Amino acid sequence: MDEAAGLLRVNRKTLYESIRLGQMPGVVRVGKALRIRRASLVGSSSGKGRDSDDRKRR
Repeated sequence: MDEAAGLLRVNRKTLYESIRLGQMPGVVRVGKALRIRRASLVGSSSGKGRDSDDRKRR
């Protein structure tokens, strides 16, 4: 999850919360482990997070 949170530029707790709320697509539970499909991470990383808001203001 640390890698996924890093790619999305969010805190790990924020990522877990969005998964819990069903806001993160491509999440698969394998036993007790959570897996996120790479395509979902790449597709959802654009336009989300704090840095995208900064670019709009400039």
